[in-house]
Amino acid sequence: MAALPPDPLGPAADDVRRRLLERIRSGDLRGGERLGAERDLAVEYGVSRSTLRQALSALEGQGFLRRTPGRGGGTFVTAAKVSRDLSRIVGLPALLRDQGFFAGTRVLSAAVVAADDATARALGVAPGAYVHDVVRIRLADGAPISLEHARFPAARFPDLLEQSLGGSIYELLAARYGVEPAEAEEQIEVVEAAGDEAAVLGTAQGAALLAITRTTRDEEGIPLEFSYDLFRADRTAITVRTRGPRGTALSAGAREQASGRPRRPR
Repeated sequence: MAALPPDPLGPAADDVRRRLLERIRSGDLRGGERLGAERDLAVEYGVSRSTLRQALSALEGQGFLRRTPGRGGGTFVTAAKVSRDLSRIVGLPALLRDQGFFAGTRVLSAAVVAADDATARALGVAPGAYVHDVVRIRLADGAPISLEHARFPAARFPDLLEQSLGGSIYELLAARYGVEPAEAEEQIEVVEAAGDEAAVLGTAQGAALLAITRTTRDEEGIPLEFSYDLFRADRTAITVRTRGPRGTALSAGAREQASGRPRRPR
C-alpha cells in the first residue's frame, strides 16, 4: 500500500513553521543548535504542544531540523553540509574557512610507530621504518565533522610531532620543510560507524560515514602522507570537477548512503 501524504498544516502550525524557518535562514538559529523544550517553545510561540509538534515535524521533513530521542536528545537545527572538493589538495581548515565554517581540531594522539606493510607501500619506505602517526578530530562550527588518521615518514620530517598539530599539516610541511602536496590519490567508500568512531564523531553507531583513503605526493612524486579519514555522511557532500573533451569544466556532488566496514591503515 502506498504511503499516505502528510496531513496539511493548520494556520497556527504553519505560522510557527514559517517563523522558525525564518530564524534558521537568518542565522539566528545556527546549524547544530539545540532548540528549547517543547513546552517552552509552545509558550514562546503561543500555541499548544500538539500544534508545535506539527510545525517541528514539517521542518524535520523538509530537512531543516532533526530530532534525537533519548537522554541527551532533543530537537536540533540541521547543520549545513561541508563540501569536500576532491579536485583541490588543501588542508581541511582552509576548506572549512572558505565555506564560512569556523574550523577547529582536537588532537587525540601523536606518536612515532613502525610502519606496517600497507603504510610502507604507500609511503615508499621499508616495513618497520618509523613514521609519525597522528589522529585528530576535525570540527566545523564546534561540531565533529571528521576523524583523521594520518601517517608521515619520520626520516623526512624528523621533528614533526614537536610542532603544533592543531592547524593544517600541509601548511606546516610547506612552512617548515619546504614540501608541498602536488598530487593525491583518494579512494572513497561508505562504511558504518563503529562504536568508538560514533562516540568521537557525535553520531549513532552504524551511521553512514564516508571513508577516504589517501596517498599524497609532492611535485617529484615522492609520497609524503598516507591517511584514512572518516567523514560524517550527514554533514559532508563530495564534489568532483572534471573536464569534457573540449575542456568544459563539469562538476558533480555525490552523497552516498550504504553500509560496509571501515578499513584502517595499520
